[in-house]
Amino acid sequence: MSLRHEITHHIVATYLPDTPAADLEPSLDLFDTGVVNSLQLLELIGWLREHYRLPVEDLDLSLQSFRSVAAIQDFIETNTPTSATSATSATSAADAAGTTGTTGG
Repeated sequence: MSLRHEITHHIVATYLPDTPAADLEPSLDLFDTGVVNSLQLLELIGWLREHYRLPVEDLDLSLQSFRSVAAIQDFIETNTPTSATSATSATSAADAAGTTGTTGG
């Protein structure tokens, strides 16, 4: 699963449970449309911190970085430690190939 799809699926599952993920446009303003409010933004930042190992305490956080799925993706790609990005990419590649959790032999 791509980074954009992971973010989209999390936002839909958490904040728009009755909406198909395909209906959430990457450029949709999550704040202006009421998808995410200020409290939910804190929850979303916490999820991003845990899921992508973002050192949010050390980053300059701006609402613009979380305004849309595309903005969140850019923020993650810019601020994620290389090892965490590689691990997420490897997991995504394994998921796509259907090999997650399998062993050789």
